Amino acid sequence: MTGPDSDLALITEAAREAGTLARTYAEHGVKVTTKSDGTPVTEADQAVDAFLRARLMAARPAYGWLSEESPDDGSRTRCDRVFVVDPIDGTRAFVRGTAWWTISIGVVSAGQAKTGVVYAPVLGELYSAERGRGATRNGLALQGSKREDLAGAAILGDPDRLKPPHWPVMTIVQRNSIALRIVQAAAGDFDAVIAFGTKRDWDIAAGLVIAEEAGLQVTDHQGSAIQLNSPETRCKSLIGAPSRLHRLILTKTQPIDR
Repeated sequence: MTGPDSDLALITEAAREAGTLARTYAEHGVKVTTKSDGTPVTEADQAVDAFLRARLMAARPAYGWLSEESPDDGSRTRCDRVFVVDPIDGTRAFVRGTAWWTISIGVVSAGQAKTGVVYAPVLGELYSAERGRGATRNGLALQGSKREDLAGAAILGDPDRLKPPHWPVMTIVQRNSIALRIVQAAAGDFDAVIAFGTKRDWDIAAGLVIAEEAGLQVTDHQGSAIQLNSPETRCKSLIGAPSRLHRLILTKTQPIDR
């Protein structure tokens, strides 16, 4: 359903409000602590998480909830629709005061992202999509790259993992936020996103539907489809690219065990 009462309208408004809240914390300095997995978390992450949970669950009480900053009791797996949220994706960038962080909100059903919003407040860019209805950035339709060759391609990824001789010479750019990497590839700002290592549902749910609606093929590095809202809430990697380029990337990544 598209309209003022749709999931897309709800999460778009919530993402904008969350971005304003996060920037308020950034303007006054952020306190950083370290989680048990060694990753940083700030009071802004926690405040945005609490705001989004209250805002979204009040509007959709029957939906499940999965967020990087909330305990997961597994009840979401019994829900028809689930909010999948990263309150601040790219916390390290947020702490450093750079622009490469986002608010990421997806709605998942039957293992697929159906609706997604990725908002980059400092960049002033809001990416959104509904399954079957296309993707936009600030209201303008998105279309992924038309590139068909890896040599010379602009890739969002880890330069240490994408070097010759296994890979051709490419331009490799890093971003802290995986959600931002996905949507910038969806916009055609870069030709592809290649993300090795475990990714969690909250990292990718919103970006995944945006990328696919912009014409990208998105799988793990061995070409398998990504299933969301499983008990494990993780996939082993992510490749997002236009179809021909995606096939070429898989010839390089499929032999990799991890």
